[in-house]
Amino acid sequence: MNTRLTLADHETADRVGRKKGDLRYAVAFGGGGARGISHIHVIEALDELGIRPVAISGSSIGAIMGAAMASGMSGREIRDYTVETVGNRGSLVNRLWGLGPSTMRDALGGFRFGHFNLEPILEAFLPSQIPQDFADLVIPLKISATDYYGQAEVILETGNLRKAIAASAAIPGLFMPVRVNNRIMIDGGVFNPVPYEQLMDLADVVIGIDVVGAPEGDGLHPPNRFDSLFGASQLTMQASIALKLKLNPPHIFLRPSVNRFGVMDFYKARDILEASEGTRDELKRAIEALERAA
Repeated sequence: MNTRLTLADHETADRVGRKKGDLRYAVAFGGGGARGISHIHVIEALDELGIRPVAISGSSIGAIMGAAMASGMSGREIRDYTVETVGNRGSLVNRLWGLGPSTMRDALGGFRFGHFNLEPILEAFLPSQIPQDFADLVIPLKISATDYYGQAEVILETGNLRKAIAASAAIPGLFMPVRVNNRIMIDGGVFNPVPYEQLMDLADVVIGIDVVGAPEGDGLHPPNRFDSLFGASQLTMQASIALKLKLNPPHIFLRPSVNRFGVMDFYKARDILEASEGTRDELKRAIEALERAA
């Protein structure tokens, strides 16, 4: 069910994109829960270099960050908003408390303990700059979701943007699936943790950012049930990424230092940004090397 890129995609990208030198850039933001806060460094680095991507793609938290950038928000604006909302424990708790029991109500039928409705949660936390519809974005955006029963990746790029974000970020076992185009969708990272492939024909340089992370520990103590569940999914996604990198890697591939953070550690936003600070300079060096070689 992957959407094929068309000539219209290329024409739109050419109209929208701002180039650094003679190269066109596109960026794929990967999934990884709170670890994806480190994507902000990539956006800030591109801002500082004067690069506006011709296209953006994203899975899960990457869909959220990608939508913010595609909406025209700067890296600084995204950083400030993130730190003031999810990065502020008091603000985070108040916003969740204000949602009430609606977050526990399964629109697809039935109540599940620990199975939360992500759509109202996102509505409470997404910045107002992110529009309701893909058509109102200033940079073309492709969001990866997983069709649960269709057993396939689906690329969402038209229609209800916020519902597409919810579908892409619906982590199995934690959030309820989301119905899009009458299909049941779950986390895009299940099928494509770093969705850079759909950008390869749209730009000269494609940047992929992996924030999936991997289990960490002393190798002696077994993980608890929660860590075991998410650790296993990390291993599966890293195996998928490794195969993709062998077959068709992006031009720049980054892995911020975020392994020690959990998927739901959003309130540690400042710590995540501090730990992954080196990503910004790493990206700048890679871009400068490509520009010199062009």
